[in-house]
Amino acid sequence: MELSVVVPTLNGRDRLAATLDALTAEAPEAEVVVVNGPSADGTTGMVRDRDDVATLVEVSERNVNVARNAGLAAATGEAVAVVGDDHHVVDGWASAVRSAVDGGARVVTGPCRREVRGGATSESPERTDLGDREVTYFHGDNVVFDAATVDRLDGFDEYLQTGGARDAAHRLAGLGVTVTWEPAAATVTRVEAVDGGREQRDWRWRYRALAYRLVKNYGFRPTALWPLLRHAVVDAGEAGAGVLRGEGSPTEWFGNGRDVLVGLSTGISHGLVARAKDRSSARNPNGLSGRRDRAVAVHRE
Repeated sequence: MELSVVVPTLNGRDRLAATLDALTAEAPEAEVVVVNGPSADGTTGMVRDRDDVATLVEVSERNVNVARNAGLAAATGEAVAVVGDDHHVVDGWASAVRSAVDGGARVVTGPCRREVRGGATSESPERTDLGDREVTYFHGDNVVFDAATVDRLDGFDEYLQTGGARDAAHRLAGLGVTVTWEPAAATVTRVEAVDGGREQRDWRWRYRALAYRLVKNYGFRPTALWPLLRHAVVDAGEAGAGVLRGEGSPTEWFGNGRDVLVGLSTGISHGLVARAKDRSSARNPNGLSGRRDRAVAVHRE
C-alpha cells in the first residue's frame, strides 16, 4: 500500500519541522505533501530545503479545510493521511495504519494525545447516534482515508472554517462507511502554556457551523434541531453560571446570546441551501471537486 501524508500548516515553521521529523522517522517511504499558507514565517524556504517532502502546495486562504482538500488533490497514494502540523506520529503509527487499511478499513483514526507533565493524556473513541446513523467522530489532525473514500466523500466542506472533520464524520455515516478506531495509530501534541486568561469563543461562528452541518446532513427536522437546542441550553447555562461567579458581565452574556441566535439562523439558512445544492449522499456542495484554483503554486521535489 502506497501511503501519502498531507500536512496543512499556517505560520508554524518550527512545529511543522518537528512533525516532519517524526513522520520521516516513522514512515520514511510515505509521500509527504505539505500545504502551506498563507504563511509569513519562512515556512516555504524551510520545506523546500528538506529532502523528505515530495510536494509543497501553496494556498492563499486561511481555511484548514481548503488546505486539506488541496493536499488531498495533490496526493497520489492508495491511502491518504491528514496530520496536523503540531501532531507527532508515534512509534507504530505507520504499521497500525497499514495493517488496518490492508485489512479492509476505509477510514482509520486514532488517539490525539496531549503531552502533559509526567506523560500524555489518554483518549477513547467518540461516537453518537443521530437519526438512523451511528457516527464515529475523528480528529482532523489524525485520520487516514483510502483513495476511493476520498472520492466518495469529496473531501472536506470548505464552507466550514471549523468543524470540518465532524461534518465529514456525519457524511461518512450517511455513506455507510465505518470509521475504524486504531489505538496504535496515535499522535502526540504538546500543550502550550497559557496565561490563565479565559478562552474567547466565537459564538457566532461556532453555532453557524453547528447548525449548517446538522441541517445540511439531516434536513430541517427534529434530528438536527434537538442537538442545536441542547448545545444552546448547556452553553447558556455555563455562561450564566460564569456571570454569577464574576467571570463575566450580564451585558457580555446577552451579547453572546445574540451571537448564538445570529449564528443559528445563518447556519440553518446556509445548510438548507447546501442540502438543496447537493442531494447526493456525499452532501458536499463545497467539496474537493467544486474547484481547481486552491493552489497558487505547487513545488514537486
